[in-house]
Amino acid sequence: MKMQRREFLETAVAGTAGTLLASGEVRAAPAELDPTALVPLGKQCKLKVSRFGLGTGYKAWMRKSPQLDLGPDKLDELFQTTYDQNARLFDMADLYGIHAHAARALAGKPRDSYTLVSKFWWREKGLPETARPDVDVAVKRYLKELKTDYIDVVQMHCMTEPDWPKKLRKQMDILADLKQKGIIRAHGVSCHSIAGLEAAAAEPWVDVVHARINPYGKRMDGPPDKVVPAIKKVHDAGKGVIAIKVIGCGDYRDDPENVQNAIRFVAGLDCVDAMVVGFMSPVEIINFKSRLNKALAAGQKRDQV
Repeated sequence: MKMQRREFLETAVAGTAGTLLASGEVRAAPAELDPTALVPLGKQCKLKVSRFGLGTGYKAWMRKSPQLDLGPDKLDELFQTTYDQNARLFDMADLYGIHAHAARALAGKPRDSYTLVSKFWWREKGLPETARPDVDVAVKRYLKELKTDYIDVVQMHCMTEPDWPKKLRKQMDILADLKQKGIIRAHGVSCHSIAGLEAAAAEPWVDVVHARINPYGKRMDGPPDKVVPAIKKVHDAGKGVIAIKVIGCGDYRDDPENVQNAIRFVAGLDCVDAMVVGFMSPVEIINFKSRLNKALAAGQKRDQV
């Protein structure tokens, strides 16, 4: 069955690429337009990441998700296809229950050839267990689950309160110490409110922020005209920005026009460094890369006019 899926994927990808090439949608692009070229993740940390990657939090809760429901073989294919397409950014969280699966799927690949992001869930609900040990205890577990010596980015998950830097200072200090020791390379937050984003912009501790953004306001913290200025404050402060909910948490994944518009919109924001998407099939990854390539080329063309 695994070989049959691979043969099907190769046929589907070849057909998709042929159709796009015939229509003139995909053209060879200079290196700076490569959708998987490494780009700086803001100015505050020294990380470089691919412009897009695999998100593993699609409708995830209590370490369960539709992606996990695919089963080990298909989940491995998602990671493998993302990696093979040179999109080497893998976004995870304790909440998603994905760490051990990522370790299996990426086994044997050079550790410095990909970027691992994870998040610490500190709220009362969301995980099967009720205990919330300090983040250093959790990160030690993440390292074992991921079978790695370090994690590139660890974030505090789901910031909504405007005073979260005060409320979570102890955990932030612990993460700063882990960064100093080289156990993690950067730290930050994922934000689920405009107030959370604005607090992140003002907090020197923050290296990297996950921000919910798309052109339709789907699964976001407000309408785009309110959210984009908040993200811009974050990026202007030197923090790296990774866009999430680009496809509205899958709400319009089956609408090619909306997907292309969303990619064009987010790729055109100079306050976004990279984006991650909860892909459900290898073909989605191939198509997304092609659409991102088209959006980057169109953006350069507009800049030259």
